[in-house]
Amino acid sequence: MLPLLRAVTDRTTWRRWAYLVMGAALLMPYWFLLMVLVGPSPLKGPWSVGAVVLLPIPAAVVTGLVAGVRQMEGTAVKELLGGPLAAMNVPVARTLRARLGTGLWFSLHLHVGVVVGAASLALPPFALVLAVFPFFGWGVDDPRSPLYAWKHSPYQWLGPPAGLACVVALLGLIVVAGRTLAVLAPRFLGPTPEERVAELEEQAAKLAERNRLARELHDSVGHALSVVTLQAGAASRVLDRDPDFAREALTAIEESARAALADLDHVLGLLREDKARTTPQPTLADLERLVEQTRIAGVELDHGVDAAVAGIPAAVSREAYRIVQEGLTNALRHAGKVPVTLRITVADDRLNVLVANPLSGPPGRTRAGGGRGLGGIRERVTVLRGEMAAGPVRGEWRMEVSLPLMSGA
Repeated sequence: MLPLLRAVTDRTTWRRWAYLVMGAALLMPYWFLLMVLVGPSPLKGPWSVGAVVLLPIPAAVVTGLVAGVRQMEGTAVKELLGGPLAAMNVPVARTLRARLGTGLWFSLHLHVGVVVGAASLALPPFALVLAVFPFFGWGVDDPRSPLYAWKHSPYQWLGPPAGLACVVALLGLIVVAGRTLAVLAPRFLGPTPEERVAELEEQAAKLAERNRLARELHDSVGHALSVVTLQAGAASRVLDRDPDFAREALTAIEESARAALADLDHVLGLLREDKARTTPQPTLADLERLVEQTRIAGVELDHGVDAAVAGIPAAVSREAYRIVQEGLTNALRHAGKVPVTLRITVADDRLNVLVANPLSGPPGRTRAGGGRGLGGIRERVTVLRGEMAAGPVRGEWRMEVSLPLMSGA
């Protein structure tokens, strides 16, 4: 009795029953149409009955070939039937394989539903009659009635348990049919291998775009905050004895913050897919502003840039600017106000970037991890099919990057 009570009180059972009965309702128009068509046809007797019963099977399959039926059935399965399909994406059927699967499922849904629907209409009143049969005459006092012998025998008391058995059988039919269809639904309505590949490609593209935007935020805003922190500290220390330098540092803080806000606004515009916000991204042509901000932060920066850098492809120039920006940010963040060397050269159709600074702290110490700077640089270099090396070399921290110029073509 416990499983029976569990089935009766489980909402999933009744949601699945509603889904199955919906299939019975959807099958009715096919039967009505075939009754109208078979009536004047030469089919008579068992042939006409067979046509009305069997022809809806292929008719439902043909209906399921309509592209939108798959999405309709998928939504109904997720909301009412449940099962593994509830966690899957069910798009509109666009391939022949997906449409055939939907057609077979639609026909299966309708015909299993009509069986459950018919049982739901017939068994409850039949069970009620059996349950109360021993207590009422039911007009069987006539000896000629086929129920007269049963009514006047001890077997009449089998009626109540037989009625209960009918109810149990109905509940069992609903539970078994619902669970079976829930298990089978992914095979008919689930994504095809082609759709799974397309979905994975879309997810990979979205993930790559998210990583790119994360790198943009980390490189631009992270650099600005590092510079602003050092500039604010320098300004506060010399505010009384060197107000001109403090004023210059505060101006640089304002410029760095404004540039960071512009970059942040650009990235947020990309996240919102705002076509109106297409702020040009900085390239190596904007390197002087970056160098000046770094110097105002109190860093002694020795930099050299080849004149040929002006002619490199825009894509390489944009990524190289971010690489230089992150390299300088790492130097500020991990080494402090130490001399930094920056070299940008073009040779053999490659752009070479070198950022070096003395290691701070005891000999042999390497900079602490935990940041995303080098990881972001490595991702940019990988996208452009370049090469990167970073680490301590003879008392210096050196980051060397080589990018092929054709990678931006």
